[in-house]
Amino acid sequence: MLGTENLYTAAQTHALDQCAICEHNIPGITLMARAADAALGYLLEVWPEPERLQVMCGTGNNGGDGFLIADLAHKRGIDVTVLQLGDVQKIGGDAALAMHQAQAHGVKIVAFERDLLVPGGVIVDAMLGTGLRGEVRGVFVDAIAAINASGAPVLAVDSPSGLCADTGTVLGSAVVADLTVTFVGLKRGLFTLQGPEYSGAVQFSDLAVPPEVYAAVPAHCARLALEPLLECLPPRSASAHKGAFGNVLVVGGDYGFAGAAAMGAESALRCGAGLVQVATRPEHVAAVVARTPEVMPRGVVSGDEFAAMVEAADVLVVGPGLGQSPWSIELLRLSLACGKPLVLDADALNLLAAGTLGKIGPVSNWVLTPHPGEAARLLGCSTGQVQADRFAAVSALQQRYGGVVILKGNGSLITGGGHVLLSDYGNPGMASGGMGDVLSGVIGALLAQHLLPLEAAALGVCLHGAAADIAAHEGQRGLVATDLIPKMRSILG
Repeated sequence: MLGTENLYTAAQTHALDQCAICEHNIPGITLMARAADAALGYLLEVWPEPERLQVMCGTGNNGGDGFLIADLAHKRGIDVTVLQLGDVQKIGGDAALAMHQAQAHGVKIVAFERDLLVPGGVIVDAMLGTGLRGEVRGVFVDAIAAINASGAPVLAVDSPSGLCADTGTVLGSAVVADLTVTFVGLKRGLFTLQGPEYSGAVQFSDLAVPPEVYAAVPAHCARLALEPLLECLPPRSASAHKGAFGNVLVVGGDYGFAGAAAMGAESALRCGAGLVQVATRPEHVAAVVARTPEVMPRGVVSGDEFAAMVEAADVLVVGPGLGQSPWSIELLRLSLACGKPLVLDADALNLLAAGTLGKIGPVSNWVLTPHPGEAARLLGCSTGQVQADRFAAVSALQQRYGGVVILKGNGSLITGGGHVLLSDYGNPGMASGGMGDVLSGVIGALLAQHLLPLEAAALGVCLHGAAADIAAHEGQRGLVATDLIPKMRSILG
C-alpha cells in the first residue's frame, strides 16, 4: 500500500484494544493509564504551565482516560477539577477503577453544570470519544456549547466529542479542539471532511502495544505522505529526450471555457510531460498559445481532426472546460473509444453521469476526479449522502466505474479498489475556480511519465495540495489555481 500511516475506524481500534488486552495480556486499566500519561505529556508540551485543568468526563472509557489525566495532573500540583457528565451509576469496568483512583488521591470531582466551567486554563474533553452512536443529546449538547464558547484551549482525548471518528462528520454538535491526542489506531475521521477543523493538531500514541496487535487487525485505509511518493518518479537520464516523458492531450475548452483547458495543459507541461497538445475550439487556439507557447493547441471542428491528435497522444485528459454541447459529447465519445489511459474531470464526469453516451464502465485504465457534487451525480444520490460517508462513496464509485477514483475535498480520498488512501494536504484557499483543471493536468503528466494510475493519482493529489500549502504562505485569500504550478515544479525538482 502506498500510504505511510494506517488509519482505522472506531470498531477496528476497539478490536486492536481487545487484541492487546485478551491476546497479549495487557490489562485495560494499564492501557488507560498509558493513554492518560501520553495525553498529559502532549498537553504540557503545548501549554507548559496551565493555570488550571478542567477535565470533562463522560461515563465510558473515554471518561476513564479523563479521570486518570486529572489524577496525574493533581500529582504534579496542577489545579484540576473533573466535571462529570451522565449517570454516574453507568460508570463501570476500568472507567470506574480510574474514577475511584482519582477520588482516592483527592481529585475534585463534581457533576457538570454550565456555570462551573470557569475561565482560564485548559479544558480536557474526555466526554464521548469514539464511542458515540447517533447525534449528541442531553447534557452533552450543553457541555459542548459551553466548551466552544469558553475561549479556552481544548485538548480532546482520542477524538473530539461529537465528531464521528469514522467519517469526519459532526453528529449534531462537536467540540472544537486545539489538540487531539489519539491512541492505538489513528482515526480516519480526524483527517477528512470536518475532522481537521474540529480536531486541531493531531498527536498519536500507540500505548506501547506490540506489533503483533496490528498484524491481527488489518487496516483498509492509509494516510499518504508526499516524500515517499516522489520516489515513484526516477531521476531523469542524461540522454533523455521529450519522447521519453509522454504526450498528453488535453481535451476541452468549449466556448467560454478556454482558460480551463489552458490551465490543465500548462500544469501537465510544468509537471514533466514531454509534449502537451490541446484539442479545443478554433477560437481559443491563440489564447492557449499566448498563455503557454510550448503547448501545442489545435482547433478541432471534426472527428477527423481530433483523431490525428489522439493517435499521437499517450494519455488523454478530458474535461477541463469541456462543456456539454454536441461538440463536447463527440470529443468525449471519441476519447472513450481510443483505449488509451484517461483522466476524466468536470463535464466529462457530468456527461458520464447523465448517461449521454449510454452505460459505460467499469473501465480499468482511467482516473476519475469528482468533487462531491460530481460524485453524487455519478452515484445517483445527493451531495449530502456522499459527504455523510466519503469512504463508502469513493468505494462505491470505484466499484461502479472501475479504474482509480479520487473523491476531492478536505481530506481527498483515492482508491483503485480495496484500500482507500487519504491525502490531508491542502487548505481553504483552494476553494477557487480552476483547481480541478490543474489537478487533472498533473495526473495526466504523471501517467505520461509511466506511473501506474494509482501512483499517479496519489502523487498528483499530494503534490497539488502541498503546493497549495506553500502558496498559502502568501495568504489563503486570493489564492488561484495557477499559483500552484510553479510550486509543484519546484517540489518535483
